[in-house]
Amino acid sequence: MEWPERLVNEAKKRMEPYDVEGFVLGKGDDRGRVMIVGEAPGENEAIKGEPFIGRAGDELDKQLDYLGMAREDVYITSVIRSRPYKWVKTNKKGMGGKRKANRKPNQKEIYAHAKLLDYQIEQMKPDIIIALGGVAYERLTGDKGKISDVVGEAIRTPVQKEEEGGYRKSAEEYTIVPLYHPAAVFYNPKIKEDIYRSLDRLKDYLERDR
Repeated sequence: MEWPERLVNEAKKRMEPYDVEGFVLGKGDDRGRVMIVGEAPGENEAIKGEPFIGRAGDELDKQLDYLGMAREDVYITSVIRSRPYKWVKTNKKGMGGKRKANRKPNQKEIYAHAKLLDYQIEQMKPDIIIALGGVAYERLTGDKGKISDVVGEAIRTPVQKEEEGGYRKSAEEYTIVPLYHPAAVFYNPKIKEDIYRSLDRLKDYLERDR
């Protein structure tokens, strides 16, 4: 996907007040049917400039394979393009007693990069947008409810677009499918059954919609 330099520079400038690092625009088939929207880059992604690598990326690959897809078949991006971090204590030698840890992006950070996601959606016009986790689902739809109430459901809805300090709903409607973030299974292994039930729902939808 080609990017207007002005848009990228504006997004980077808007993020300057916040504790973030790296910049990852997205990767994959931007002419395909499916866009995947995650939360934010992690440490590995920020270093290498690629979305969803490392443990979460391996889990995403497993889920895509279960759906009968591969990375080459989808376009992967995120709500914000820089890794939000916080300083935490550590006992590891050579780190000065503290290290950077991932954190959830705040609403100001999400808004700072809103135009980038808007641009990607407008350029690609995906048939299906998979929202990985509550942050992505809320950014796209404005719904602040629990993702567990809608996980795996194909929801036809306008998406939120940046406008004058806030958001407005798009004139176009898109099919949004919320799924748990791939990393969720690392923190809560019991959720694995729910994850694959939601993937089964998405698989059924994909087969009906071919």
